[in-house]
Amino acid sequence: MAGRAQTQLEELISPVVVSLGYEFVGMEYLPQGKHSLLRIYIDKSEGISVDDCGTVSHQLSGVLEVEEPINGHYVLEVSSPGLDRPLFKFEDFDRFSGNNVQIRLQVPLDGRRNFKGLLAGVKADDQLVDVAIDGEIISLPWDRIEKARLIAE
Repeated sequence: MAGRAQTQLEELISPVVVSLGYEFVGMEYLPQGKHSLLRIYIDKSEGISVDDCGTVSHQLSGVLEVEEPINGHYVLEVSSPGLDRPLFKFEDFDRFSGNNVQIRLQVPLDGRRNFKGLLAGVKADDQLVDVAIDGEIISLPWDRIEKARLIAE
């Protein structure tokens, strides 16, 4: 899903999740023909139960059915972010600083796309994410990050 379409979908979904008392962590859309998947990640301080996922899924299903932001068939899945929490927002990288992380870039940086190390914070003014790998700090451009997750320990 292209950037603008994804942003519009997030702007539709996020208020519904927040109005139900949950944090909207982020979303993934995996287009695969008739087996496409829209995965929504939610969280709250006490953790997420199956009932929480069901409540959010029920509300989102109604909104998505009326608004029809995605053409074709897809499966809606609502999930907790889990121990290997995906990081979607720039603020997430600051919030989870000090944790181990795995990051994949859209295009290589110095011949490398995959980075695994300790999340060492952010440089907000430059929109950079710092990762400590083997004692060296590598600054990754936020706008080139394709996917990032915490590494469960």
